Amino acid sequence: MSITKSKTRAAALSHVQALAAGTQKHFPAGSFTLGNAQYTTASLVQLLQGLADAMSALSAAQTSARDALAALQGEEAKVGPVIQAYRRFVLAAFSNVTQTLADFDLQPPKTREPRTSEQKVAAAAKARATRAARGTTSRKQKLAVKGKVTGITVTPLTAPVAAPPPQPVSNPPSAPVLGTVSK
Repeated sequence: MSITKSKTRAAALSHVQALAAGTQKHFPAGSFTLGNAQYTTASLVQLLQGLADAMSALSAAQTSARDALAALQGEEAKVGPVIQAYRRFVLAAFSNVTQTLADFDLQPPKTREPRTSEQKVAAAAKARATRAARGTTSRKQKLAVKGKVTGITVTPLTAPVAAPPPQPVSNPPSAPVLGTVSK
């Protein structure tokens, strides 16, 4: 349907309902030929209402599915740690009894095979190569590394000297009288 592709579902539903309402208002007893098919006002409105009902049902189902998914995720968050602890308990209790573990749909823990001398030598060589490639060193070697900084001039910051606060004036000096000259 091209109706729902470019708009949101709510806007598409509103558009279909407006088409049905407008058809009933402006063509109460109309007859239409649309794409080689004959429609009366009642049949066209019924067709549009069927689409609107289907869109509403889809929206309700999706809302219900979202609610069910949220409930499932909440339950999984509560039960997940309990299941994990219980699985560890069952594996510890029946680690050697394969049939009993199969009743719980669990596999026995795999035994670790010891590495051969060739595998140990290869792992050590790989570790040395990785350490050299990354440039990692021991703590004592890191202490010996000192950085050298050149080309930087340090200018000391001096704080501006704050002016002393003004003293309150108790007797202001008398202002000279203008217009009189005294000799």
